[in-house]
Amino acid sequence: MLGINCCRAVVFCIVPFFLLAGCTGTDEGTINTVMEKNKVHSEKRAEQPSARQWKLPIKAPEGEIFKISGWAANDSFIYIANTASGSNVYEYYLPTGKSSLLYKSEFPVAAVQVSPDKNYFLIQSSPSSFEGKLAIIDKTGHEIWSKSIPSFELQFEWNPYNTSEIIISAFKEDWSFNTYLLNFEKQEFQEVSLPQPFVKWNHRNSLVFLNWYNNSQQLFAPLISQQLGSMEAATLFPKVFHFSAFKDRLLTISLKDNDTMNAVYSFYDSNLTEILTFSMPQLAKFSGWLVPFYDYNEKTNQFITLKPLKSGEADTYNEGFQLVSYQLEKPDTNGKVIIDRLENAPINCSPGGNYCLYGNRFEKVIDLTSKKIYSIISE
Repeated sequence: MLGINCCRAVVFCIVPFFLLAGCTGTDEGTINTVMEKNKVHSEKRAEQPSARQWKLPIKAPEGEIFKISGWAANDSFIYIANTASGSNVYEYYLPTGKSSLLYKSEFPVAAVQVSPDKNYFLIQSSPSSFEGKLAIIDKTGHEIWSKSIPSFELQFEWNPYNTSEIIISAFKEDWSFNTYLLNFEKQEFQEVSLPQPFVKWNHRNSLVFLNWYNNSQQLFAPLISQQLGSMEAATLFPKVFHFSAFKDRLLTISLKDNDTMNAVYSFYDSNLTEILTFSMPQLAKFSGWLVPFYDYNEKTNQFITLKPLKSGEADTYNEGFQLVSYQLEKPDTNGKVIIDRLENAPINCSPGGNYCLYGNRFEKVIDLTSKKIYSIISE
């Protein structure tokens, strides 16, 4: 996903991105029609050739490829190409090697976020350092919503229970922030009061966050749940140093009995019933611990993570990472090693769970069945 949290206990970078001006109208009927067409389209494309038959590496019809953004379907992904006049956003079809232009921007596009249901794309462009622009389009390239927000940097979180909703946190230079709730189906954009800017959805109308205290060196924080529109909050877990939330799944990372050599990963369902817990070696940093990159596939109920071979110091560790998968519906505490000796880099797995984009620009794709890695972008 995009916007990587910068919390105190683990090191994350906020990816700067900025938002798009103007508004266009839409209606619920139009959005539902698009969703139905895309569902049929995805089902027809479910059977795809193997990765060795894909047309790779890719070449943009215009400009130079900046980076891959994420999967649009089982056999296609979104990418950004920088041009002399701005940026273009394309969908690339792996079996045919064809690129389809979705969006042209007169400003550089920093990133594109794919909605959880793969039906919409949030496009971030940057006309200046203190103004962000955001546009939301559907899979045909039709612009549904756009707006400009004064900001230095932004962070946002798409609602997996209602993909027309997004939480947006807009930062000023001093890192003070304002938080907004966007519902692009209803064309509504309103400010909401939240104590922390880095949040995840844990139910349709509630959010979870780590409640870090300002100006203090903390290694842990309580994990809090709060309903939108309410100041009442509940503590879910008292000591966590990292968390994530997916649809009907919650992940916490903590320690057991102050054992700093191993991180404890725990998964819970929507009722906070524990599904799976496992531990893995962890790497220490000056202000906490490194959390290796990971992804969760809702369809396959599979968690895929990079795992260090042993505990130690992050700055001096050089023994590589294993790509390991865990099935959440079974007591899979050891996991299945897919590939050895990888670098710790972002991963993003396809809807069907057979492939993962990999690398800082998602410049490679991993075939999880054959365990082969293919280059998407020419060196």
